[in-house]
Amino acid sequence: MNEILEKEEILENGLKAPWLKSKDPEVPATLTYSTLSMSGKVEEIVERYPDYIAYEFMGRNTTYAKMWDKIIACAKALKALGIREGDKVTICMPNAPQTVTMFYAVNMVGAIANMVHPLSAESEIAFYLRDSSSVAAITLDQFYPKFENVRKAVDLPNLIVTSIKDELNPLMKVGFALTQGRKIAPVPKKGGVILWKDFLKGGEHVEIFRVMRKDTDPAAILYSGGTTGTTKGILLSNRNFNALAAQIVATNPIFQPGCKMLAIMPMFHGFGLGVSIHSMLANGGDCILVPRFTPKTYAELLKKHQPNLIAGVPSLFEALLRIPGMDGVDLSCLKGVFSGGDSLSVELKKRFDKFLHDHGCAVGVREGYGTTECVTASCLTPMHKQKEGSIGIPFPDTFYKIVEPGTENEVPYGTEGEICLTGPTMMLKYVNQPEETANTLRTHADGHTWVHTGDLGIMDEDGFIYFRQRIKRMIVTNGYNVYPSQLENVLDGHEYVQVSCVIGLPDPIKIQRVKAFVVLKPGYVPTDSCKAELLDYCRKHIAKYAMPSDIEFRDELPKTLVGKVAYRILEEEELAKMGKQAQ
Repeated sequence: MNEILEKEEILENGLKAPWLKSKDPEVPATLTYSTLSMSGKVEEIVERYPDYIAYEFMGRNTTYAKMWDKIIACAKALKALGIREGDKVTICMPNAPQTVTMFYAVNMVGAIANMVHPLSAESEIAFYLRDSSSVAAITLDQFYPKFENVRKAVDLPNLIVTSIKDELNPLMKVGFALTQGRKIAPVPKKGGVILWKDFLKGGEHVEIFRVMRKDTDPAAILYSGGTTGTTKGILLSNRNFNALAAQIVATNPIFQPGCKMLAIMPMFHGFGLGVSIHSMLANGGDCILVPRFTPKTYAELLKKHQPNLIAGVPSLFEALLRIPGMDGVDLSCLKGVFSGGDSLSVELKKRFDKFLHDHGCAVGVREGYGTTECVTASCLTPMHKQKEGSIGIPFPDTFYKIVEPGTENEVPYGTEGEICLTGPTMMLKYVNQPEETANTLRTHADGHTWVHTGDLGIMDEDGFIYFRQRIKRMIVTNGYNVYPSQLENVLDGHEYVQVSCVIGLPDPIKIQRVKAFVVLKPGYVPTDSCKAELLDYCRKHIAKYAMPSDIEFRDELPKTLVGKVAYRILEEEELAKMGKQAQ
């Protein structure tokens, strides 16, 4: 197959791939994927690099061989607990060794890992346990009370409780006990509650514990708002994760076994689990596990560990720009810096690229795009060719097309429409949601099944993709379509503005009106004259129909659990205010 195609040439599978002429020459057009399970793929790496560091955690390094021993011990314990093939096990943990151990042990015994954010509310935890029909769960001692309050209501037979100190060296254990550990109440020994050490002891005499699973078998459930904004469990296969691991390395020839990834994105999220953990451990990388961080501690981690790869959401990079402690820090160690999970404004990319350059880094931020319906990233900016405002080109064997919203009709290059994609990382289904699954996974006239993302975008003639925003986030005012992300790009370009968020609010005449929220850079004061200047600036760069009716200054903007700006919270706050005013 000729890798340099004319833009309208059709591949053997009947699909167009105009991006192949834009890809990096080192990146193959197609890949061969493992037929093993996730744990089987990691085992290959354990055999190849047993003495390499698999992960680092709070001053302690663990080799691949030692990690594998822990996974086997955990798999035996799961078998002793009665976990069978196809059972669901909820993992409600931060990035810690036990999270890695349990994730692959669950896979090894043929069960399915149900990944949940440990800061979830009790009602959310109850929903995740019920929705997945979990028969066991693991969480930290500090989150135990939330589980205890819902355990009986959801009929959870087994709750495994561990602690950060279970993975610390003796000196660190003492320090932890005297500081953070003092705030955590002891976990009572009662029916169905098992402490980590007792859990592992239970499997010491188990001999038969491995279940051979195919690449197409389900392996994990990740939660997302999906394409309609309501929480759904996304069922993903071994093949989905292993394909992603192959694609990540193929599109980053800079990666070599032993490369260090600063794993701050959480393992309950596709970005963290798929890119920062599995793609590393399935290829011999070194994961620096970070259970909790702030921008300040993140800066300290960069200094201390000198990682080769970092991945994060735009709000993280924006926060790093404000930290004085980064002055003079050498970042020449970085070979890859990746942004995903939210839209990266052109202005923020320019500022962060300059920051990287000023700190000795030879690379800039490479933006990607993805959905949890495809684990995480499925598109990435090439190393050697970038286009301003683009989220890059599809991974090998992943295909994108843009269709007229509400249809399956492909639109011409340069025309805005809904982003659809297909490839080896595409989910199996939404858990317990056959109608939503059918709405999202659709078989088109070309015979291929496509994920309808619910996102608006454009593809140019070179195959570069440009994300606009969620279809449901589009504001319709006076009959015009207004895209908040475009307005945020304009506002973020002003010298006073650190970050902005734009929302639409009900209006009796316009249907919706536009309101902007702005966080100013340090040293700038939110005055009426400042607001007037920003509005004048907007008038020069924004169409009259899309102009914000008001700009509200905030010290900070609300964030989701993974660091995205939570525009829905701002919408809810404003609607509540309007409701009170109407009374």
